[in-house]
Amino acid sequence: MRRLDEQYTRTPFYGIRRMHQWLIGQGYEVNAKRVKRLLRQMGLEAIYAKPRTSTPAPGHLIYPYLLRGLPIVRPNQVWGTDITYIRLRRGFVYLVAIMDWFSRYVLSWEVSVTLDVGFCLAALEWALKTAQPEIFNSDQGSQFTSEPFTGLLLAHDVEISMDGRGRAMDNIFVERLWRTVKYEEVYLKDYENVQDAIESLRCYFLFYNRERMHQSLAYQTPAQVYFPKRGQTRVAEKPAMVMIGSP
Repeated sequence: MRRLDEQYTRTPFYGIRRMHQWLIGQGYEVNAKRVKRLLRQMGLEAIYAKPRTSTPAPGHLIYPYLLRGLPIVRPNQVWGTDITYIRLRRGFVYLVAIMDWFSRYVLSWEVSVTLDVGFCLAALEWALKTAQPEIFNSDQGSQFTSEPFTGLLLAHDVEISMDGRGRAMDNIFVERLWRTVKYEEVYLKDYENVQDAIESLRCYFLFYNRERMHQSLAYQTPAQVYFPKRGQTRVAEKPAMVMIGSP
């Protein structure tokens, strides 16, 4: 699972067959059915179909995608969110983050051992304590289409945008965030347990927001772009919450 996760981050366009052949080339005696089962357990599919950490729920309202061709020109114009798989020494957890698209600032994040809506809702509630976006974008996963999640956005007069099915690039900024987090943090560490992962991720997101310069931001940090005025109070960067449950 660790090797599959690393290879998926390098080549997210690999499907089950290519992943199977790649593992064989690495010396692993494994059949295609097991590769398929492990990828599904981690919530990973080739990028042409969105990562399966989020799957639609029957009866949930799906909102249209509002961002095609829209210039992103200011903080809090668009926020985006997504869920990814984070490996531990034994087992794994899920990570959700909410990002401001213009500045790449991570407003909030949460960790959970299940894919229930609770940890996504907690991240949204925390982000809304700082500001509120004009548009909030997500995929069509059941966590983000649920009434508690969409209801909280509507209560704050936020327009809801959802990626088209199978369009992984509709939420490209968060997809890039996951790649950065994994290469610069997760793959360099060996998280012993959930609490170890939370503490390491907390330190990394503080670094990412306040110290990591982005070429696309003219070598400024996300915090400098999100808070352009000196003396501005910072976003509430709290440690993530562990939701009750088990994988």
